[in-house]
Amino acid sequence: MKQSVFNTFLRYVSLNIMGMMAISIYILADTFFIAKSLGPLGLTALNFSISIYSIQHGVGLMIGVGGATRFAILKSVGKEKESREIFQHALKTGLMFSLFFMLAGILFTEQIATLLGADNETFAMTKTYLGTILLFSPFFLFNNILLAFVRNDHNPKGAMTAMIAGSLSNIILDYIFMFTLGMGIFGAVFATSLAPLISMIFLVPHFRRRKELFEGFARSFSWRIMMDHFTLGASSFVVEVSSGLVLMIFNLVILKLEGNLGVAAYGIVANLALVCLAIFTGLSQGMQPLVSKYYGQKKEKQLKDVLKYGLYSAALIGGILYLTALLFSAPMVAAFNGEDNEKIALLAERGLVLYFSGLLLAGVNIIISTYLSAVERASHGFLLSLLRGVFVMVPMVMILAELFKMDGVWMSFLATEVLVIGCSLYFIGKEKSLPVKKSIPA
Repeated sequence: MKQSVFNTFLRYVSLNIMGMMAISIYILADTFFIAKSLGPLGLTALNFSISIYSIQHGVGLMIGVGGATRFAILKSVGKEKESREIFQHALKTGLMFSLFFMLAGILFTEQIATLLGADNETFAMTKTYLGTILLFSPFFLFNNILLAFVRNDHNPKGAMTAMIAGSLSNIILDYIFMFTLGMGIFGAVFATSLAPLISMIFLVPHFRRRKELFEGFARSFSWRIMMDHFTLGASSFVVEVSSGLVLMIFNLVILKLEGNLGVAAYGIVANLALVCLAIFTGLSQGMQPLVSKYYGQKKEKQLKDVLKYGLYSAALIGGILYLTALLFSAPMVAAFNGEDNEKIALLAERGLVLYFSGLLLAGVNIIISTYLSAVERASHGFLLSLLRGVFVMVPMVMILAELFKMDGVWMSFLATEVLVIGCSLYFIGKEKSLPVKKSIPA
């Protein structure tokens, strides 16, 4: 018996939300254990470093989601050979970028740490975290790529299991490395770096069943296919990379306003927000295989149903998350304020309430951006991601911080989402009919 669109949507989305939350807990676990073990300066060093993790994560998602989107469209119309070549090119592209990140980690870690704002108090820890996470780039990139293809190869449960396994292993290893073995911040980043490797181990059974995906792997490389990955995955890339850029700018602005303790407070807010945004990312990536499938099959009614369910879910989740911040900001902050620093508590509790107000609209913008990319309106999805991540957010934080100090910093997220929602609704309103474009040949 065929599942209804809603039941299929619920299965894909619920599994992927759990998986994406698990991935985001990589960093949240580090935040918790570093706060308990190393205090505010450790939190500050972590927050400086997360922007580089966001870039890594963004590149992996760009290749993975972009390639898997084309993969799903081709599979939906029976083009197995072409879809196989898409998968193989994604792996080759991932290898190229992995080597680039590793080289940066070997040669430029000190310069990157300084650029991100590390001072004498935080430089050594920031350098350690950055150098390690860059050297382990292949694990992070290939994990994101393989997860996207497994999800689009009709196995959302397998992807979820792998993500949760990686996350749980990170939490366990964090405790062992930092508290049992006393490895400090290196223990935290080493645990985080091993987690995607463990996640990939759980994906092995899927690819053992799908050995044909690797047939003909030694064939020549197509730059056109690689650019197609970039085009369809650009929205996912911009979402992640812009979050890293915004994090860096927030750090520098807050450093001037409140010093290292202000950055530590922002680190608590930002990492809790990371988990919330991961829920929206999980929602959007969970519906993406269905959108690409129905789009490729020209099933317009099912396509619109998936979009409707996605938007309703995003609005509901955003409301629940904001209400949670309103009611429980104090205990949420206390969990990461290992030294019970009063200044950090005051800044982070107010920041949590103001910053989380942006979640009321962020999910809707993310859903629309991902949907547009999944139906080959990549330029529209890309523009929305740019507006949210750079073109609106960066001016907002600078202007509002100048006018309202820390309150302005916290409110810049909501101000950005309010301005972008108009563009999102305009673009989605144009999609009354969805004639399928000619797919780029593999």
